[in-house]
Amino acid sequence: MGIKVTKMQGCGNDFVILDYKEFLKMDMKMPDAAKKLCDRNFGVGADGLIIPNLNTDNADIGWFFYNSDGSTAQMCGNGIRCFAKYVHDKGLVEKDEFSVSTLAGIIKPRLMDDGMVMVNMSKPILESEKIPFVPADNMNYKISVKNMIFEGNAVSMGNPHFVIFVEPENDTLALAKEYGPIIETSFEFPEKTNVEFVKIKSYRKIELRVWERGCGITLACGTGACASVVAGILNGKIENSVDVELLGGTVHIDWAGSKDDTNHDVFMTGPANYVFEAELTV
Repeated sequence: MGIKVTKMQGCGNDFVILDYKEFLKMDMKMPDAAKKLCDRNFGVGADGLIIPNLNTDNADIGWFFYNSDGSTAQMCGNGIRCFAKYVHDKGLVEKDEFSVSTLAGIIKPRLMDDGMVMVNMSKPILESEKIPFVPADNMNYKISVKNMIFEGNAVSMGNPHFVIFVEPENDTLALAKEYGPIIETSFEFPEKTNVEFVKIKSYRKIELRVWERGCGITLACGTGACASVVAGILNGKIENSVDVELLGGTVHIDWAGSKDDTNHDVFMTGPANYVFEAELTV
């Protein structure tokens, strides 16, 4: 039996997108479908599975999102850009700007004239109990991992992040690979966490490497880019409009917030591209 699948990517963060009717043909639960389809040897290969949800009454459309290991994620910044382009191109929504119901709340993408997608990612969550983060103070928290002590910032963009700023001589990718999986499951994070290692290149540009909860090293993480910019602004390291260089490309983040006023939405602008459409035998 064959099912029609679409593969898309945003800065190299890749996703299988599947119509709900096609999913039903698989005759399995969504977490199992995610593990099967995202397998890079026996499936399509992707960081996550996205299925549009047309049965939502609080937004124009909703989605089901699963990581490659079958776990759910409240939000995915690169995924929501791909999703927005897909549902608009398929005629599931007709507006260029619309609302999407996610586990992180209502997210609002907008398709731009230049092909990019801008997403209102809503406000950052900085209260420890809502992130969730066990210590009361979520900023500049020192965590001991193996032979290292890292100072990081716990921020949620609907999903938890721990943002660590490192010196220019550090290899951010090597740090993410070695220490990311340990920090992900540390007791401070009851729902695990994404882990970002960030290098400041200028007041308007940062380099980011990320260990994603449920995925491992990925080429890009949109919510991680947002969380890193928020943490950088709150620590006085960067300005309010910043390019974030990821392994797979660059996204632009705008946040008008400050230490004295964090009540502002975060806006992310970046690419969303098709890889292929195909029929997969299952």
